[in-house]
Amino acid sequence: MDIRNRIAKRAAEYFKAGDVVNLGVGIPGMCSDYAVPGVMFHTENGFIGVGPAATGLQKVESFSNASSTEFVPVSGSCAFDSAESFAIVRSGRLAATVLGGLQVAENGDLANWTRPGGKFGMGGAMDLVNGTRNVIVAMELCAKNGSPKIVKECSYPLTGKHCVNHIVTEQCVIDVTPQGLVLLEVLEGLSPAEIQRQVEPLLIVSNSIKTMER
Repeated sequence: MDIRNRIAKRAAEYFKAGDVVNLGVGIPGMCSDYAVPGVMFHTENGFIGVGPAATGLQKVESFSNASSTEFVPVSGSCAFDSAESFAIVRSGRLAATVLGGLQVAENGDLANWTRPGGKFGMGGAMDLVNGTRNVIVAMELCAKNGSPKIVKECSYPLTGKHCVNHIVTEQCVIDVTPQGLVLLEVLEGLSPAEIQRQVEPLLIVSNSIKTMER
C-alpha cells in the first residue's frame, strides 16, 4: 500500500458507525474509502451524506463539497445552508475531523493553512479544530526537505491552539496528551528511536506500543 493510502486507512480507524465526520482535502479526503459502514461525511458548504466522487451523468452542480468536487449523495443525506453547516461544527456535533498539517506542536497546536508570508486564509479549518470533538492530523512525518513537521513550537501561522488529539503519519501514530506526545504505533521494520530522530519533541513511548502495518 502506498504512503498516502496507508495514512488514510489508519486515520479512518478512529471512525465508528453513526459518526458524522468532516474530511479535509488531500490525504484526509481518502479516509472515506476505508471507513466502516454507517459513517456519514460532512462538508462545510452544507451537506451531510457525502458519497463517492461523481462521474459522467452522475455529476450535479448542487452536490459538490467545499473543494468543489462533485459527489453522489448517500441514502439518508441532508442538505442545508452554510450558516447551519457551521453551527453544526461549532456546536460540537461532529465526531471527528481529519486535516492535513504543516506543523503540529507538542502541546497540540496546529499550523496547516499557510507558510509565513502566505496570502491565503484558513477558511473553515479554524472552526473545525475548535468545534469538533476529535481532531486527527493525517500527514507525512517530515516535510519534503526532510525537516520535522512535529515540532516543539509551531513557527507557521496557527490554525488552532491545543486542538490536536491524534497524529497519523506513514511511519507512526502519536497521541497528544497533557503529559506530552505518546508514541502508540511504529511502522513495521522501524524502531521508536528512528521515529524520535525525525521529530523535535521528546516522545513518550507507550508501554503497549503496536506495530503499524505497511
